[in-house]
Amino acid sequence: MASPALGSPPARGPRERDSTVPDVAGVLVLGSCAGWALLSAAGRDARPEGVLLAVLAVGAGYACGRILGSLLPVGAPALASLVGLTLALASPDAVPGTAPTVPQGRAGATAALLVLSVGAACCAAWSAPKGGLRRVLLFLLGGLIASVGLAWESLMGFTAAAGVVLCALAAGRLRRRGPAFAGLVLAVALATGTTWAVAERSLPDGLSSSLEGQLTEHRVELWEDALATVRDHPLLGSGPDSFGETSKTAGQQADTDGKPHSAPLQVGSEQGLPGVALLGAAFGWVLLALWYSPRPTAVVLTAGTALTALAAVSCVGNALSFTQVTTGAGMLAGFATAHRISYRTHAQHPLEGLPPR
Repeated sequence: MASPALGSPPARGPRERDSTVPDVAGVLVLGSCAGWALLSAAGRDARPEGVLLAVLAVGAGYACGRILGSLLPVGAPALASLVGLTLALASPDAVPGTAPTVPQGRAGATAALLVLSVGAACCAAWSAPKGGLRRVLLFLLGGLIASVGLAWESLMGFTAAAGVVLCALAAGRLRRRGPAFAGLVLAVALATGTTWAVAERSLPDGLSSSLEGQLTEHRVELWEDALATVRDHPLLGSGPDSFGETSKTAGQQADTDGKPHSAPLQVGSEQGLPGVALLGAAFGWVLLALWYSPRPTAVVLTAGTALTALAAVSCVGNALSFTQVTTGAGMLAGFATAHRISYRTHAQHPLEGLPPR
């Protein structure tokens, strides 16, 4: 007997609104991120090109996702999930490295690609009209991508991807978006706050020792250097892509990549607290776009869960430094907010529109 969540049509989202609020908000937020990066780099030996490339990648991925999601609501995300899996397996920069100092830096990119691939596969599943195809995309493709994390010894990737699959199954039974969105915001706030607390070493001794054992002492020292820079330069930071020159811990390693391996701490140290606020605003814009999305609630919540998992991974890794990750994040958001084209609406009778005789 088919499960109600898989065999019945997914819950539809709210009535499509004639509103440009998400699009205007996206332009303002992404433009502000780019502008602040240039402002914080002015007059310094800083390199804002990485931030500008990330902003461009998100915007381009979002536009492509909106277009392809409108034309191929099932095929486009399904194909994107396979492409993301291929990138995770083929890219040498995304494969976990052997350097003991940054065991989760490259692994963070692998986990991010797996999470985005699973999210795209589950969005394709909930966009499919038939229960059989939906099961294949959810269990077979989603489970296959999640299991790759174990094969590549990426526990973080497997845990995050498997969590997205489970949340996607639960999303099929939900009818309201509000409580789920509140949970996503709370999860990101908890991940960011925990990262900040570890950097300050303000957690209880038992919990702090457990987390530091997973993160390694070297990573925690990088976070401490980033937090110290935030205290010294709270407004403008030290300049984009300058952490490697300001961090003593990073300077002690010959093979360091010059990054603290935490998106909020890196942005805070290089662009100040306003940069952190803009990073949070970017995530808020994605949730706003999903809230206004005309797609089924299951598709919207699945994409939101995957992007929330990506945000959590980026708090403890270097995922957002990879262009394929930022592009994939924008594309997944575009898939989940695309307006489906109704050909019946635009089809006309051959004689319709001719003047009366």
